[in-house]
Amino acid sequence: MAAQALDRSSAQPLWQQLQHALVARLAAGEFADHFVGELALVDEYGVSRHTVRQALRQLRSDGVIVAERGRQPRVAPPPEIQQPMGALYSLFASVEAAGLPQHSVVRRFDTRADAVVADRLGLDASTPLVYLERLRLAGDEPLALDRVWLPAALAAPLLGADFTHTSLYAELATRAGIRLDRGHEDVHAVVPTPAERAQLRCPPGTAAFSINRRSLAQGRPVEWRHTLVRGDRFALAADFAAGTGYRLTQAEGTAVRSG
Repeated sequence: MAAQALDRSSAQPLWQQLQHALVARLAAGEFADHFVGELALVDEYGVSRHTVRQALRQLRSDGVIVAERGRQPRVAPPPEIQQPMGALYSLFASVEAAGLPQHSVVRRFDTRADAVVADRLGLDASTPLVYLERLRLAGDEPLALDRVWLPAALAAPLLGADFTHTSLYAELATRAGIRLDRGHEDVHAVVPTPAERAQLRCPPGTAAFSINRRSLAQGRPVEWRHTLVRGDRFALAADFAAGTGYRLTQAEGTAVRSG
């Protein structure tokens, strides 16, 4: 696909025109093998290096390309793990469905009180809670930092489980007879702190999903969970149609299976 000349009489900035032109070329599969360098774009489009860098900066921000210090930009690979919005899903099941080996490093697993979380679960501030904190890995790379609180009156049987390679929700069903059936999630895009980035081993500038989940079983709050997921390895998906809004998808192997 030949590069189209930029319109210097347009009110649209040159860097933005270049960004759109590059997106069109990417969509046509032109840069499947490697992404063109800055100097080549300067020559091809007859613009300054500053203009090229502005366009590339926006492509990086949009997650279209990946650029690390001292290395040439490259087309961003698609996220390895895609999760349907609106389904009671399991990160464990989603990773398994993606064909990736996984395990967890259990950081903390105990019983404690937490007044803030207890309030979110509609409990008294001093209510004992089972707390599980894990670093979740998919393949050889960290994927998520996961922290879960559950009422100890319901979840105490979980304290005998080994969560290095098992689903929390599967253990909850097997050991405590509890199956979650509905819930609510808030998802925010965040920049991980330096400490979080070190634990997740994600490149500088990589955003993450901060996910808060409150899950219920037969109308009773059972779980409060906070998960920080690497944005370069995880994506949320939903279908939509005119007049009906979003039709939430359920990807094969992930819907209604949880953990």
